Amino acid sequence: MEILNVTYKCKAGMREKFLETIKSEGLDAASRAEAGNIKYDFYFADADPDELFLFEKWRDEEAVKSHNTEPHFRRFGELKAEFVDETILERYSK
Repeated sequence: MEILNVTYKCKAGMREKFLETIKSEGLDAASRAEAGNIKYDFYFADADPDELFLFEKWRDEEAVKSHNTEPHFRRFGELKAEFVDETILERYSK
């Protein structure tokens, strides 16, 4: 099992717009629908109004590799360039 904790440090005031765009384009739903996805959920940080947290759980490393080749993953990267200043990734294998 692969667990990814992703923290997005969004540009000032852009956190809600970033998440709204992800949802309106169905990028989160597309990721959840992938073979090997167990969990894919976003959370707002209370302490930082510009921080967005993504918790991902995947069946195995192959599922993560496959996810990283999907068109919606590439689109997500384009949105990050628009809305995010910094991305912090923590990865755990179980």
